[in-house]
Amino acid sequence: MMMIVGLFIVIATVYFLIKQYDARFVLLASGIIMACIGGVPMSSLDSFAKNMTNGGLIQAVCSVMGFAMVMKITQCDKHLINFMAKALSRFRPFLIPGVVLATYAVNVALPSAAGTAAAAGAIFVPLMMSAGVHPAMAAAAVKCGTYGSMLNPGLAHNPFVAKIAGVSVMDVISFHYKANIASLLTAAVVITLTAYYLKEHKGYQSTRFEADESFKVNYLYALMPILPIAILIVCSTLFVDKVKMDVPQAMLIGAAVSLFVTRTHPVNLSNAFFEGMGKAYGSIIGIIISAGVFVSGLTAMGLVNNFMDIMLNNPAIVKICAAVGPFVLGVIMGSGDAATFAFNEAITPHAQDFGLSQVQMGSMATLGGTLGRTMSPIAGATIIVAGIAGVNPMEIAKRNCLPMVLAMVVGMFFLLN
Repeated sequence: MMMIVGLFIVIATVYFLIKQYDARFVLLASGIIMACIGGVPMSSLDSFAKNMTNGGLIQAVCSVMGFAMVMKITQCDKHLINFMAKALSRFRPFLIPGVVLATYAVNVALPSAAGTAAAAGAIFVPLMMSAGVHPAMAAAAVKCGTYGSMLNPGLAHNPFVAKIAGVSVMDVISFHYKANIASLLTAAVVITLTAYYLKEHKGYQSTRFEADESFKVNYLYALMPILPIAILIVCSTLFVDKVKMDVPQAMLIGAAVSLFVTRTHPVNLSNAFFEGMGKAYGSIIGIIISAGVFVSGLTAMGLVNNFMDIMLNNPAIVKICAAVGPFVLGVIMGSGDAATFAFNEAITPHAQDFGLSQVQMGSMATLGGTLGRTMSPIAGATIIVAGIAGVNPMEIAKRNCLPMVLAMVVGMFFLLN
């Protein structure tokens, strides 16, 4: 009877998430209700309190989003994107795959899919449309590159998996970066072939946009968004024994250098940094806290143990569940975060029971959820680029369907080998 009630609550949770109710409220409410039914109501509240002070995770996510806000007010992100746009405009045959790669690079430095879609889409969509690319294909190319954040140490899933596995964030990234790059190249090639097959790579006459070539790029400004990533890479490879550099330190250095380079008022820059940190805690850390409460409810009702038993008796389905589960939920919910956090919290700690490492299983779930969200017609980033291009979000999802599915297959192949 407990199993039936638990499954009913889980189905109701998924339903409300699909209907775009606030993920934090839905997960919190479901977790508390299940904990009460399971007879241990305090377990959900204890989980809430525990996850509120998840030090390493809070440091990484909040500092990265603070730096992203600094890049926005200094317009360094705009200089980076315009620099890429000017370079791409000289190589028209490579425009579509180039935009995918360029958007991906922007998302590595600025780890917000919606923020990247807005910033990159405002430049790249008009650029492609003025070059004759169909509006839906132009928007789809930008959307196709909005999962570069997986290579950013501050993406919430990277420190989350690192904490579970007891390794550093850079260890997690160094494990999955090959799979991530392979999936990106697959997606870029497939969406380009799709554009040629649909004859949407040229011939469109844009009446809305003309290429803006008047913007003067400051190359020093354009370097600022990627500076912290470069610092982390250099310190973790060349000076690992001499300099202990973690995400918050790199982000603060990047913000400080940006202050001197752009000569922004120090108070404005400081306010922007802390505003970004606050938003990160409320929106990103909030989902992690809520997912932990949800999992505590699942545990209280015995659903986690039952799910574990099913997978132990059928180990062949574990790999499918880790990849396809978060992918499908990412598509139908428009966000891979809730499903991925819940899966990693409940199942990834037991990865070794299924012949996988915790980093391996966590990376599979993260990549699956991220690619599913990239394909979703109701994701915030999809709606943003659809608005810029003036098309229906479903038209973007149709064009991204095959690239994302094949990207997932290729990415999982790399992660499992």
